[in-house]
Amino acid sequence: MRTHGHLSKWNDDRGFGFITLGLGGEEVFVHISAFPRRGGRPSVGELVSFEVQVAADGKKRAINIQRAGQPSRRRAPNRPGEAAGGLRSLMRGLAIIAITVAAGSYVWWRFNPPVADAGSSFPDPATDAAPATVTPAFQCDGRTHCSQMTSCAEARYFLKHCPGTQMDGNNDGEPCEQQCAADDFGR
Repeated sequence: MRTHGHLSKWNDDRGFGFITLGLGGEEVFVHISAFPRRGGRPSVGELVSFEVQVAADGKKRAINIQRAGQPSRRRAPNRPGEAAGGLRSLMRGLAIIAITVAAGSYVWWRFNPPVADAGSSFPDPATDAAPATVTPAFQCDGRTHCSQMTSCAEARYFLKHCPGTQMDGNNDGEPCEQQCAADDFGR
């Protein structure tokens, strides 16, 4: 709450004084830092408006002084020229966002480099055709023994892809050793 009074004592060398309240004659301490920067040095007898701050020790002090006939230190937010401060804040925020996006993009690019042909940036349908999908010529159909296979290739497929096969007696990864030694049995 704002209170009114007049500057009753002032020590210009030390930068402090006292304000006497208009209603009760009580004096309140005031420091030079409580006055607005514009408007010159304080003078005894000057009429002022201020807020009272009570310190932890109970002493009162005048703050946010407004001199008679001078505009308030707190300006209305819709005055001309206020938009410049808001625009400045907006621009600062946009700059921070732009820097964050740029840094994030750089990190993404650094750890996930694009995979492209060195000669062109667009795929060439003639050279970049997708490889033909190879469908296996064999299917797991329940056969589990060498005697049921028609070739070493078929036996290798069954051993690798089909469960329960019994074609690798010595567990060396090569099926039907006796038949495959003659290479492609059954032909």
